[in-house]
Amino acid sequence: MTDETENGSVTEEQNGNDGAVSETPAVEAAATEVVTTEAVATEVVATEAAVVETPARLPDVIWGTGRRKSSVARVRIKNGTGRVLVNGRDYKEYFPSIQYQNVALAPLRVTSTRDRFDVFANIKGGGLTGQAGALSLGIARAMKIIDQSLEETLREKNLMTRDPRMKERKKYGLHGARRGVQFSKR
Repeated sequence: MTDETENGSVTEEQNGNDGAVSETPAVEAAATEVVTTEAVATEVVATEAAVVETPARLPDVIWGTGRRKSSVARVRIKNGTGRVLVNGRDYKEYFPSIQYQNVALAPLRVTSTRDRFDVFANIKGGGLTGQAGALSLGIARAMKIIDQSLEETLREKNLMTRDPRMKERKKYGLHGARRGVQFSKR
């Protein structure tokens, strides 16, 4: 049994069995812990079930990163009217050749979503060929996040695969990666 004293503290009365307390505080604390953890576990399970049931909402802007040769493109896609800006300029101004324009926007053309998304890209490094390829991969990766059903179409056209070809490094004793010194007979 427990009694409350004047200052608000709780004391336990002793039984007639040589001053032993009926239940030790450690046992009571352990019993309380078990009950508490069971309640918490059911709350966590209920919370996780609620998360699984609700469909995931996509953010307003989807990011995709593309690389080709030594170029890196950071691409943002959002729902829009089909505007494409590369480093703050229109893509037709940035890529003057139609060949580069076609390579860069291939994922939008293949999936027929040219007028559905606005694309904003920051591209660094390399030349126009590498930058166009990097932009294409970045757009394709971002589109895959938006709509999983587009991934199969993009893979069939080989737009989801990063081109691994890079410039080979120069070796010592040679003029370039493989070009040796000119042979001199004498």
